[in-house]
Amino acid sequence: MDRRSFFKNTGKLAALVPLGLPSLAWINSFSNWHGSEMPAWLVKLIEINDGNIERLLTFHVADPGDPLFGGIKDRFQMATAHSATGFLRAGMSGLVAPSSRYYSDQGLVEKLSATADFLLKSQHEDGTIDLVTTNFHSTPDTAFIVKWLVPIYKVVEESEIPGKETLTTPLLSFFLRAGEELKRGGIHTPNHRWVVCAALAELYGLRQDKGYLERAEVWLAEGIDLDPDGQFEEKSSYIYSSLSDRVLISTARGFGKMELLEYVRRNLEMTLYYLHPNGEIVTEASGRQDNSLVATFEPYYYPYRYMALKDKNGQFAAACELIEKTSFEKTTGFLYFFLEDTSLWEELPPSKPLPTNYVKKFLHSGLIRIRRGEYDGTILLDNPVFFTFHKLKTVLQGVRLASAFFGKGQFKAENFEEVDGRYILTSELEGPYYQPFGPGEVSGDGDWSKMPRTDREQSEIQRLRTKVEIKEIENGFELLVDIQGTDGVPLALELIFREGGGFRGVSSHTDMEKTYFLGQEEAIYEKDGEMLKFGPGVQEHTWVEIRGGLPRMDAPTVFLTGFTPFHHRIYFQ
Repeated sequence: MDRRSFFKNTGKLAALVPLGLPSLAWINSFSNWHGSEMPAWLVKLIEINDGNIERLLTFHVADPGDPLFGGIKDRFQMATAHSATGFLRAGMSGLVAPSSRYYSDQGLVEKLSATADFLLKSQHEDGTIDLVTTNFHSTPDTAFIVKWLVPIYKVVEESEIPGKETLTTPLLSFFLRAGEELKRGGIHTPNHRWVVCAALAELYGLRQDKGYLERAEVWLAEGIDLDPDGQFEEKSSYIYSSLSDRVLISTARGFGKMELLEYVRRNLEMTLYYLHPNGEIVTEASGRQDNSLVATFEPYYYPYRYMALKDKNGQFAAACELIEKTSFEKTTGFLYFFLEDTSLWEELPPSKPLPTNYVKKFLHSGLIRIRRGEYDGTILLDNPVFFTFHKLKTVLQGVRLASAFFGKGQFKAENFEEVDGRYILTSELEGPYYQPFGPGEVSGDGDWSKMPRTDREQSEIQRLRTKVEIKEIENGFELLVDIQGTDGVPLALELIFREGGGFRGVSSHTDMEKTYFLGQEEAIYEKDGEMLKFGPGVQEHTWVEIRGGLPRMDAPTVFLTGFTPFHHRIYFQ
């Protein structure tokens, strides 16, 4: 489909760019585009997006007499600025894409226009919107909406869609009102700074308001929160690291600050070592809501594609190809990037193999990654999940250890060392008792709070020392768990597996679903013909909900149980 059908002419597109912009790199005029057909992957995304539009239309409030007219009801039957934005983003993408069945559809224009009016009505006097699940009068959530909608708004504005003004006029009003708040409003989290900068950069492409640039430079002066490993502050490998990559690219393009791409580049290079053999991504070190989430790689598609083309980087190209094979349908939410920036239609550079055989330590994030072809292990520090083991189909999602030691026996590594290829995690706990206050020290009124334990002499101090050694063996890993100190403490070693497979060699708990014991030499977890072998086991009791331990996961879980002193070796292959 000819790219020219998107716009009336290149001159009008160029007119969008205010004089004096630091860089025009974000504009891709037809003279810089050497192809004439949309690539097949983009046509596929548009087709998937059509399905999203069809689904969202069923939630559109179509009654003009309804106070929520134009809104999109979410699963909680609320019509919000965010649900409206989702429809606008998907709908405008279909509206301008010639291969879409919604291309130039006047019925869709009417519905989108009503939704744009709804969005404008949802905006507060101060220019903000609410994220009704948590944030009210929220500058950062307003910034999210601006940076989502402005790119595809530009495409609609330059199109020949009849009646587009009923859609673009309220949107422009929304953007300009939001821009005034983005010049002054505050944030909550590290990534919010860069989201605000990206929104300001997008607005700068519409109106050359120096206030947009000046405010962004105030945030940027704080410095980008990338650690020496290449990870962002929140360590959110699925949600917020990829988001930071995307918005830093937007900021770089919009303000001509291309030096910001170095942070994106470093994060993308690091993320190549966070990949499991099946294309999922390590999330266990995240400090946000994606911690331990089963997550695929698609949020990185845009930054990998952008940087692969810019740097002619074959490994980044291979990362794009992996996403296309494993989770491409989930990239539809980023379709607007590919419609606004036609340079992304170019063919990727020749791919180079992704790293699949390595040991990489990311100590700022508290994890060590060991990949050996079609399996890998992740060792986690200061984390109740201290080991995971992934094969292509069978997955040990986590190993945890809890002991009934004064209600605080959930193991988390306090210390780490590497000795002769062994990764050693240790912790030490104390469980004291407390003596009475001496004469003249008591409050006299029996008020316990006036006689705190911190001021009492300790006695009969109990101690528990836990050491976990992890080392590579042929085709897998071996764990040695050693717990010494106070004797007779019940404990449970917890092996948490991914849903979908079946066990051989374990016994079921009599009362709890998805709960098993390993009391013999070996067991097998099997899925789709692939086997994950593990053992030997030990079962000295059936108590699995250890006091002070974390709740059981809703997943197939095998327990090894015993008492201190405890010394047990178990392998995973």
